[in-house]
Amino acid sequence: MKYKSAEDFILNKLHNELPKHLSYHSIYHVKDVLSATINISNQEGVSGDDLTMLKTAAVFHDSGFLFGAKDHEMKSCEIARQYLPEYDYSSEEIELICGMIMATKIPQNPTNHLEEILADADLDYLGRDDFFSISNQLFEELTMVGLVYNEDDWNQLQVKFFKQHRYFTPTSIRLRTQKKEEHLQKIQSKLNHLK
Repeated sequence: MKYKSAEDFILNKLHNELPKHLSYHSIYHVKDVLSATINISNQEGVSGDDLTMLKTAAVFHDSGFLFGAKDHEMKSCEIARQYLPEYDYSSEEIELICGMIMATKIPQNPTNHLEEILADADLDYLGRDDFFSISNQLFEELTMVGLVYNEDDWNQLQVKFFKQHRYFTPTSIRLRTQKKEEHLQKIQSKLNHLK
């Protein structure tokens, strides 16, 4: 697996071709998920080929947004299947990577440890200090495409999302759950003020 070459290729493609209105699903999100993937993997004791496949899944996981939001996980897998053989990934490795990508689909349903790591990395920000600035980017993006109309809608959507979301890896549960709960309480208190 020639990971570095594959990473350079897809990050360059995303940088140049992703629609500019994607304030959340941008190159910065991809790099953030890659960083979270590496951090969680290190804490979970994942290394070698497993870590290489995870990092590959992280950089490809939202590449489907090149073709729009609908079914973007499936499209991300198609992109991985199209390009990764050029970087010496076997078909078995690519299918494992696609399993990790599909594990980021909401509602998340990972079926193994590597899928759990990528699922947690994708939503790592929910339990971090920079949550509100990142969530504002998602609010902007969803408003732009007409999925959310105002802040009240957005906060209700977030409360519902938070209540159905859970972290899977011991690392994310330990490092992110408490802060995530604090964020949920802040969002709920915003909604309560409006009533």
